[in-house]
Amino acid sequence: MPDVLFDVSEGIATITINRPEARNAVNGAVALAIAEAVDQIDARHDIQVSILTGAGGFFCAGMDLKAFLKGENVKPFGRGFAGLTNARVRKPLIAAVEGMALAGGFELALACDLIVASEVSQFGLPEVKRGLVANAGGLVRLPRQLPHRLAMEMVLTGASVSAQALLAHGLINRVVPAGQVMGAALELAATIAANGPMAVAVSKQVLVDSQDWPSTELFVRQDEFTLPVFKSQDAKEGATAFAEKRKPVWKGI
Repeated sequence: MPDVLFDVSEGIATITINRPEARNAVNGAVALAIAEAVDQIDARHDIQVSILTGAGGFFCAGMDLKAFLKGENVKPFGRGFAGLTNARVRKPLIAAVEGMALAGGFELALACDLIVASEVSQFGLPEVKRGLVANAGGLVRLPRQLPHRLAMEMVLTGASVSAQALLAHGLINRVVPAGQVMGAALELAATIAANGPMAVAVSKQVLVDSQDWPSTELFVRQDEFTLPVFKSQDAKEGATAFAEKRKPVWKGI
C-alpha cells in the first residue's frame, strides 16, 4: 500500500497518510505525495474541497525522526512541512483528526481551514521535549488561533490538550464520538461542495489574505477578488436556480 492514499468522490478529495505502523509520521515520501495531491486538488475542476486525515485511528505524529536523522526532505518544493504548511491551497481543506495530532501533525491541522476531531483526540507541540522547535506553523499560527497565554503554555510545556478544551476556544469546528470523524468531515465537506466553487475559493482567499490588510484598505482590496464573482456565470446560475426552485449546476466560471 502507498504511504499516502488519494481519493476523489462527488467533488471531495481525501488525502490519507497511510503509515499507521509509524503513527503516520511524515517522511520524505509522505511529504512528496501530499505536495503532489495538493497540486491535483487545485488543478482539477472536479474537486471543490478536500480532507486530510490519517489511517489506523491516528492523525499524525509529526516528522519521522528516523527520516530526519537520514536527512530526508520533508519540506519539498519550498512548501513547508509535508509539502503543506507553507503552501497556498486555493480550495478549502478540512483536517479530520482521529486520535493524536502531535508536533508536525498538529501543525498540519493548523494549516487546514477547518478541523473535525474525535472526543478522545489530543493535540500538542512536544518539540521542546526533544530539543526542537515547532517551526512548521506552531509558533506563528497557534497564537493567532488560540488565546495567547494558552498557546504559550502549549508551546513551552509541550503538553497535549484535549479536543474538547480546544473546541471551547474555537480552534476546532466539530468534536464527534471516536470513529465518526470521517463521516462528520465528509458531511461538512459535502455542504461546502454544494456551493459555487468560484465563490467558495474567492471567499477563502479574502478571509485568509485580509488578515494582513490595513483596515483602511479592506473593501478596496476585497473588490479586486470579489467583483468578478458577481459577473460570473455561476452568479447568474445561482440566481436563476433560486428563482426556478432547483439545484444550481455550477461551472466554476
